[in-house]
Amino acid sequence: MTGTPARIGIISDTHGLLRDEAVRALAGSDLIIHAGDVGKPEILDALKSIAPVVAVRGNIDTAAWARELPATAVAEAGSTHIYVLHNLDDLDLDPAAAGFHIVVSGHSHKPAGQERKGVLYLNPGSAGPRRFNLPVTLARMDLGKSPPRIEFVNLTYKSEADGAKSRA
Repeated sequence: MTGTPARIGIISDTHGLLRDEAVRALAGSDLIIHAGDVGKPEILDALKSIAPVVAVRGNIDTAAWARELPATAVAEAGSTHIYVLHNLDDLDLDPAAAGFHIVVSGHSHKPAGQERKGVLYLNPGSAGPRRFNLPVTLARMDLGKSPPRIEFVNLTYKSEADGAKSRA
């Protein structure tokens, strides 16, 4: 990667399933953030074939391979500092006071983006197996725009019963 990452793909709660639609949606990313509940190490390997990856451990990431994943991480894209954790309820710092512009989390499986006290809180939703009636989504962020442009991408598929295609 050359230069400052401007296009950031944000994914969470894959739970061992990386859909072809997610891979296509993340293509062209300069950086990918995975906000936990990865499920299998092959997910991260596949994402790393697209762009550099910053990933954190989620509550289902309990296998030996996942012990290497941190509970929190910091991603930097030029002058933008991003704090990454799985469960927003575990946030134990004041992001604005700590110099963070964006907080990325997962866990709830609900896509959301909201600014509070000058900090953007972003949850890409869940890109893994469908839970309840929640959408299957990820997010793309363009830091080349001011303010940053956030796009939630609905990942479509025939049905869970048909077996969603997976690259991991």
